[in-house]
Amino acid sequence: MTDGNIVHVVGTGTIGEPLIGLLCDAKKDLGIDEVTFYKHTTNILDRPKIKGLINRGANLAVSDDKVKDFQDIGLEPLYEAEEAIKRASVVIDCTPKGTGLMNKEKYYLKYKKTIKGFLAQGSEFGFGKMYAVGINDTAITPKDQFIHVVSCNTHNIAVLIKTLAIEKQKNLLKEGKFLCIRRANDISQVKSYVPSPEVGVHKDQQMGTHHARDVYHLYETLGMKLNVFSSALKLNTQYMHSIWYDIKLDSKITKEEVIDRYNKDPRIAVTQKQAANLVFSYGRDHGHYGRILNQTVAVLPSVHVINDNEVIGFCFTPQDGNSILSSITAAERFMYPDTYEDNLRCLGAFLLQEV
Repeated sequence: MTDGNIVHVVGTGTIGEPLIGLLCDAKKDLGIDEVTFYKHTTNILDRPKIKGLINRGANLAVSDDKVKDFQDIGLEPLYEAEEAIKRASVVIDCTPKGTGLMNKEKYYLKYKKTIKGFLAQGSEFGFGKMYAVGINDTAITPKDQFIHVVSCNTHNIAVLIKTLAIEKQKNLLKEGKFLCIRRANDISQVKSYVPSPEVGVHKDQQMGTHHARDVYHLYETLGMKLNVFSSALKLNTQYMHSIWYDIKLDSKITKEEVIDRYNKDPRIAVTQKQAANLVFSYGRDHGHYGRILNQTVAVLPSVHVINDNEVIGFCFTPQDGNSILSSITAAERFMYPDTYEDNLRCLGAFLLQEV
């Protein structure tokens, strides 16, 4: 590892690209000396994106056997893939499901004595301790060198539970049920679009889909065991994920109290809008790379309370913005364990109170 704080991002997809861009744009405030990134395949359609990241100040790394392929399309890599990993202070893996675990075995464990920390995104169950900023920060210790940043919908569910059901470290959740209504794919993607609503299956016998399972394990790091269940449904839209929630508490609560908690929680953006495209377009106009960094966008007109203890409603999931904030927070914590919170203040403009 060279002198200085270097963040290396593996992958340039829907999380990787905006993460690299934000790290570059806020580099000085975050105390980062260099941002590097790895691109696996050459694709002429990706050239503008890669050039854009390079223009922002990021340095490209590719495999040795692909250097010429990148040069042939007008891109000049600065580092070889493993060299970039070796130089890094922190590595953030944003590759598709399963690849992060393979990279851990092949590369990351080899350099764990010289690199401060490693992060993987979304569905990399088993990569390391689960993490979502503002949820289980107290559970992260200096021994946790490998961190699994949970998915964007898992962030969303987690903050709803934290805001409504966790009081003074006491778990007041009696039962939580969540329907993750997922977009078909990102607007930057062509593949995997669905022509009509497509229902998911419940692979987990006790908790349904991985969203509830991951929330369970996330809170387990705090010594809490939640009664949660989730289902998933894909809609033929590219705008935003949304979640229907039904949260039963062990204590009484009113609709006014729910809305008041949402309004006061800095992790939550509230909205009167009931259409995903209106929320999405606001994020496009006021976010970074089109993304706001809140954990969720709570739809206030949908809030409903029955039996004095059961909260039902809808919320929208920011377009991977919550995962990006958790990744940067964890990276800063690795590099600046005593002052990382001060460094993160530069991102406050992308945490909105209202959409």
